[in-house]
Amino acid sequence: MAELTELLAAEAVRLDARVADWRQAITAAGELMVATGVCTPAYTAEMIRNVAENGPYVVVAPGFAFAHARPSPAVLRTGMSWVRLVESVEFGHESNDPVGLVVALAARDAREHTSALAALARLLADPGLAQALRDVSTPAALRAVIAAGSAAPAAPPSAPAAPTPLPGAEPTPVDGAPAAGPAPGTRPGREGAGSAPHKILTVCGNGLGTSLFLKNTLERVLDRWGWSRYVTVEATDTVSARGKAAEAVAILTSGEIASALGDVGVPVKVVTDFTSTAEADRVLRDTYDV
Repeated sequence: MAELTELLAAEAVRLDARVADWRQAITAAGELMVATGVCTPAYTAEMIRNVAENGPYVVVAPGFAFAHARPSPAVLRTGMSWVRLVESVEFGHESNDPVGLVVALAARDAREHTSALAALARLLADPGLAQALRDVSTPAALRAVIAAGSAAPAAPPSAPAAPTPLPGAEPTPVDGAPAAGPAPGTRPGREGAGSAPHKILTVCGNGLGTSLFLKNTLERVLDRWGWSRYVTVEATDTVSARGKAAEAVAILTSGEIASALGDVGVPVKVVTDFTSTAEADRVLRDTYDV
């Protein structure tokens, strides 16, 4: 797996971009990836089209947009760019606008960049590191903050006390719901006790960008709870999510993607800040009624 500093070249960082709107913001990020040999200009158009067609779900946290599109022939190698705006712009997101930081990703597949995105999600979830990333004055300083933050042990999520699974407790199907879904008030059953691990889907338009941010945040909370053996999290796209919904306890996604999915037979829960462990904790508690 490529690390964050390997995917983000110093030449792909711009800390003083002045743009008029979200399209120009994504264009600035795309141009940096073109200049560093990551993709062709066609990929920039694909990132813009992704937002135009699917809405501003790429604004995964307050002030932060993660621009990306599907793997395509326009991607020459997996890489990223980083654009800090002089003046923030509106993407049309109900809660997280305006955006002052745009990070773009071009990926050849859904595997190479997963550890890099996990590192980025952890950095942005730490208030001190997130502020340091926004305050840097040079690309070299940015990469130094990223390297130091990535090497440091991940801080435990700042959330309420974790619930404890009931020994041997197994989920009971809700009337009319898939057998995989738990009844309110139950906890995931233990492996080997007659119950397979539950599955939660995190969903975005392409299955390799924002959904991986949310997957990482959920897994951090599940680790803290001690539930990682009982609940797995899978990042996927909107098309695949409809086919996989019957396997899941719940789907977690943005408001825009939730509207696009519609009724898939399992609860679809909206998350506003994909980097917030506190919000992930709240949504998981609501999912399992704990």
